[in-house]
Amino acid sequence: MNKRILILDDDQGILDIVSYLLTDSGYDVHTLSTGEQIVSVIQQFNPDLVLMDVMLADMDGRLICRDLKADNITHHIPVILISGTHDLAQSLHQKGAPNDFIPKPFDIEVLLQKVKEQLQEPVI
Repeated sequence: MNKRILILDDDQGILDIVSYLLTDSGYDVHTLSTGEQIVSVIQQFNPDLVLMDVMLADMDGRLICRDLKADNITHHIPVILISGTHDLAQSLHQKGAPNDFIPKPFDIEVLLQKVKEQLQEPVI
């Protein structure tokens, strides 16, 4: 069974590109453009990884990440945050922090490598 990745970004272009890249790499992908339904989508889709933007139109990805990490049901799911305006590298060791961070603009190979690392797959 393929690993499942949930992508949350309010930029449809980013959703399309990242979804295509991950699907082409053999992952099952579900996309969301708003954070409002993330909990119900996680319950239904059961992702192995959540990849999300920090600055969403309706919510702050850092707060969503913190809530996911604080919940006993979702705390084990790796979260990678993507941001063009925030340097989150310093906060990776704080409580409720994401498992990793990718700055925008991002390199496709770096994105795929970080996804594989979080899913504990061999990086080629």
